[in-house]
Amino acid sequence: MTVPDYATIAQTMRQLAIDAGQATEAVRGAADLDVDHKADCSPVSEADLAADGIIVDGLGAAFGGIAIVTEERAETHTTEANRFFLIDPLDGTREFIGGSGQYTVNIALIEFGTPVLGVVYAPATRRLFWTPEPGQAASESGAFTEPPIPIRVRQAPAEGLTAISSRSHGNSKTDRYLAQYPVAGSTQAGSSLKFCIVAAGEADLYPRLGRTMEWDTGAGHAILAAAGGTVVVRDGQPLTYGKPGFDNAGFVAAGGGVDIITW
Repeated sequence: MTVPDYATIAQTMRQLAIDAGQATEAVRGAADLDVDHKADCSPVSEADLAADGIIVDGLGAAFGGIAIVTEERAETHTTEANRFFLIDPLDGTREFIGGSGQYTVNIALIEFGTPVLGVVYAPATRRLFWTPEPGQAASESGAFTEPPIPIRVRQAPAEGLTAISSRSHGNSKTDRYLAQYPVAGSTQAGSSLKFCIVAAGEADLYPRLGRTMEWDTGAGHAILAAAGGTVVVRDGQPLTYGKPGFDNAGFVAAGGGVDIITW
């Protein structure tokens, strides 16, 4: 497998995330927003599909040799490729439909089960997060936010951790898990912003013990890892990608100096 031009891929991913985000913002909060439901009863809007088309068409035109896995076309995908783009064109559809700005556009590049590039764009606030190119030392650069400012996880504060959880998927299991830590404060956010908030040193711990999909996590995982954080599954091993069905059974994401408790 030839080595791709990571700089060009990263630049293209960033621009497509912004373009897709602009398309979603154009219809957010619209009274006549077209909303349907998938087989699993999760909502999908016209904005999801528009953003998906922008990203898939753009990546396909620029990098036709790299496979594409996207939430909106999941039934057509296989896990045979060792390198593939992983896309959630609108992560946080429920928040989006409700008019909230707590949603993101997620694009990742996966290689041999590991996210090596990631872009997360929050269109409502125009906050963009991205990873350095592979080979650019994360210890020197971390991940980035716009304008180009390096971000890094913080070391766990002596006074206690700040935990972050989902606006839409909190549960008693997560509460019991967090009770094992010295948590001094908590906050909530929608979509993959939770990974980015930990990556930026604004929180320390993000447990998600229920099912998610790989496109929900790939881009945020890449950004958090580049910023010095960790994402592990139940047995303490790294969260990997390209699994059958693209399912994640659960994970815990953490910043610096957090001793992750297995569950």
